[in-house]
Amino acid sequence: MLNVENKAMVITGASSGIGEATAKLLAQNGAKVVLGARRTEKLEKIVEDIHQQGGTAEFKAVDVTDRENMKAFIHFAKDKFGRVDVIFNNAGVMPLSPMNALKVEEWDNMINVNIHGVLNGIAAGLPIMEAQGGGQFINTASIAAHVVAPTAAVYCATKYAVWALSEGLRQESKNIRVTTISPGVVETELGSDITDESSKGFLKELRKTALTSDAIARAVLYAVSQPDDVDVNEVIVRPVRQMM
Repeated sequence: MLNVENKAMVITGASSGIGEATAKLLAQNGAKVVLGARRTEKLEKIVEDIHQQGGTAEFKAVDVTDRENMKAFIHFAKDKFGRVDVIFNNAGVMPLSPMNALKVEEWDNMINVNIHGVLNGIAAGLPIMEAQGGGQFINTASIAAHVVAPTAAVYCATKYAVWALSEGLRQESKNIRVTTISPGVVETELGSDITDESSKGFLKELRKTALTSDAIARAVLYAVSQPDDVDVNEVIVRPVRQMM
């Protein structure tokens, strides 16, 4: 029996890709999922699909870069289900570009979404989990938290930060599980905001061997489903043919 049924799980970046796939898979296994993103029309459709399959799901618009907005989202989940067992800080952006392109606004956006978004999720959920005596944070890093590639320096820096924040939180926590998910190349909308033409070509080549989002969703399910005294600290999932 998986340790998933009736767990209240909050997912950011849930309107597509890894977030959507994870919400559907966890709901199929009995979790109560709360989906958050900015595109509520997509969230509504995903929640309808989950309901049609007999699952339990709610949704709410959220901007992970806004601390108060994120707090309201997490408390929405708590009000709906009485507790928050898992927070999946999954929202992320990846506008790759060479450093000398000086796309400083894109750098700021990556820092705000990829780092502040995770911190805001932790700040909103940590007091709740400490009060209820347990819970689990799952933070989406990347293979980019382990290697650096041209055009990806700032993105990699944000994902190294996610890894460090997760490890620090794990070391400080006695009753709270912390998992870092580090996907390799996955076929998602991530990178759709790239404005640098050479970087678009780089990502297109990488995605010739990409995994589907379902592969990462299964890794999340694995981490969540372990007994409460087992903490899966990190899972790296990459295509067999991915070298870096």
